[in-house]
Amino acid sequence: MSTKWSRRLVGLLLAVGLIAAGCGGSGNQGGSQTPPATQNQQPQNQQPQTQTPAPAPQEETRLVIYTGRDQSIIDLMVAKFEEKYPEYKGKVEVLPMGAQEIMERVRAEKANPQGDIWWGGTQQALSLAVKEGLLAKINPEFASKIADGYKDPEGHWYGEMLLPEVIMYNKDMIPADQLPKDWDDLIDPKWKDQIIIRAVPASGTMRTIYAAMIDRFYAQDGKPDRGYEWLLKLDANTKEYAANPTDMYLKITRQEGSLSLWNLQDVLIQAEQEGMPFGYIIPESGVPILVDGVGMIAGAKHPQAAEKFLNLLFSEEVQAELSASRFQIPAIALDESLQPGWLKELTPKLKAMDLQWDVMAEKEAEWIGYWDENIKGKGK
Repeated sequence: MSTKWSRRLVGLLLAVGLIAAGCGGSGNQGGSQTPPATQNQQPQNQQPQTQTPAPAPQEETRLVIYTGRDQSIIDLMVAKFEEKYPEYKGKVEVLPMGAQEIMERVRAEKANPQGDIWWGGTQQALSLAVKEGLLAKINPEFASKIADGYKDPEGHWYGEMLLPEVIMYNKDMIPADQLPKDWDDLIDPKWKDQIIIRAVPASGTMRTIYAAMIDRFYAQDGKPDRGYEWLLKLDANTKEYAANPTDMYLKITRQEGSLSLWNLQDVLIQAEQEGMPFGYIIPESGVPILVDGVGMIAGAKHPQAAEKFLNLLFSEEVQAELSASRFQIPAIALDESLQPGWLKELTPKLKAMDLQWDVMAEKEAEWIGYWDENIKGKGK
């Protein structure tokens, strides 16, 4: 072989050797491929190198919450969360919407979840979400503080608070001795055009109240017909269906109507903190006491952030503060020393309606759909 060709052959062999070294080196070149025969082998007399744990993905420093909570409560909890976990400051995204809207959104995003926490859902909606595989199973540190009736048996959702549903009224319009005393008083013709209702299908509160009114008769008859008749009479007395709670509050404050059906917590917040002329009536036959809960969305992209938020939310100090300042009735067993005076005074007055919550969860969509198509606006 000529000297010229010898030099070319040596150069080619050297180039191949350098390429092989670059592909199978330390991993700093974007790969850690090693010939099969030498994988997991350590040089003699050399200790294995300790791998530095990879940092948590940057995406985990975000948190996305879907909630039906009042804005003041949202602001309070986000501030507390960012104070305790400053790495999330400015990275908590909250999307307020009605309970049913949350259900529809989580359902639509099932293949590619965009939210982490569902904060504020009825037990009916959350139970249905479990059946559809929309909520993750978790075992948070607060689970043992919640009674069995206020949480999913398998740990997919947990009740945060209890919401008695009551009759709300404008104290400037109805004298105390003329107030309705029970649910059936609301269908008396004397209240025609005096009732303003929050739009029903999008509201977890209203869906629960209407389903409870039907269930009273369904439990006796095995069919909803008499419940539908009752709602038709209520519709006859209803002046308007407000698009959202704020519109409902304003219309009743402006005396466009004097009565509504709503949850006790929001009535107290609007009366005590916003100065609106609202009072409430606990119906003599009892009230639906809704379990309002939270859950982690199945496939959540930020599960660690979600667990941190939930553990903070359910801490005794936070629940005691929310009870004192936002009129929440905690689902966790709160020590009596931490209970505010209003809660101690209210508790003996509450009488829960005897409702078939499992039937309501199963039938709610059917009943509300029928009301929306066949009853709303038809009672005039």
